[in-house]
Amino acid sequence: MEIGIDKIGFYTPDVYIDMEKLAEARGVEPAKYTIGIGQEKMAVAPLSQDAVSMAANAALEVLDEEDRDAIDFVLFGTESGVDHSKSGAVWVHHLAGIQKYARSVELKQACYSATAAIKMAMGHISLHPESKVLVLGTDIAKYGLNTGGEPTQGAGAVAMVLSANPKILAIDTDSVSMTEDISDFWRPLYSDYAYVDGKFSNQAYLNFLTDIWGQYKERNNRDLSDFEALCFHVPYTKMGKKALKALTENASEEDTARLMGYYEPSVSYNKQVGNIYTGSLYLSLLSLLEQGPLLEDNARIGLFSYGSGAVGEFFSGVVKPGYKEHMLKEEHEALLNNRRELSIKEYEEILQQSLPKDETDIELDSEASSGTVILSGVRANIREYSKKK
Repeated sequence: MEIGIDKIGFYTPDVYIDMEKLAEARGVEPAKYTIGIGQEKMAVAPLSQDAVSMAANAALEVLDEEDRDAIDFVLFGTESGVDHSKSGAVWVHHLAGIQKYARSVELKQACYSATAAIKMAMGHISLHPESKVLVLGTDIAKYGLNTGGEPTQGAGAVAMVLSANPKILAIDTDSVSMTEDISDFWRPLYSDYAYVDGKFSNQAYLNFLTDIWGQYKERNNRDLSDFEALCFHVPYTKMGKKALKALTENASEEDTARLMGYYEPSVSYNKQVGNIYTGSLYLSLLSLLEQGPLLEDNARIGLFSYGSGAVGEFFSGVVKPGYKEHMLKEEHEALLNNRRELSIKEYEEILQQSLPKDETDIELDSEASSGTVILSGVRANIREYSKKK
């Protein structure tokens, strides 16, 4: 029985900052942002959009009544959780209208947890082939103004419906994972912003990739020639190119040219959104499938997931015949093209806004975001979400 991605959707807030203008405002050569880290635009989340509302908006894009009736597991991967106790999955379960006899759980391990959710979903479906699982990767990457991490911020969510006999990508059981206790990136409970050792984190990512790839080849008797394309976790898109160069250092010219040829389409969306942590790998996959050329039936795609702290995993999937018919390319292009560019002043004001950290109630502007689902306020310490008609 094949298990994999039957549907995939995406949401990002409707405002962004131009990276060249941000560079100029910070007294930095624009090429450092556009070429050095490979980013063009950066999504910015207003207070009315958080990890829950973005995930709900992504889910609503793909779910139909058949899905709502069949989904019996909601897995919410994030490092931007909004409550220490209540799972973001519970809110999305309600907002998306999923039948009530379902499990709903939130997972955390930096940028890796959506991959963990996929693996859990596959195990569940193997035991219950009639089931569907909603997997969400949703985050707001936020480091603060005038920080080293500022140009690698972003916001967005990817929603995937996993099922037996998937229409888009059948995921293999060939994965190799790895865990090591390191401090390359972390965010203590008392901090609104993450801490990162940038150079160490980049090197840790590449060390995990090459180590895991060596194990993967040995265990599965596969090499780069077995893959049509590769997708990576991309906190910034230049990281994806660094990863490709690391894997193809001793590869044939044919393999290198083929895999490098898919790099640009696989990061097209990421360049316009920025870092969305748990969803970044799957936004890259979505970008490849929608912006890349038609892949042959059963072409194999390699996927590398990395979450600082650290957990990494390499696995693969094969594209299904007619997968392009089930993509939402026009909708996603419209989502990105219809956003409003923020001035530097507007961006800085938004980034410094935060919800009350005491028992103060707050009501948010329902028109501040174009999403169907918004965070409308906080009352008696309870977040309130609403759906626009």
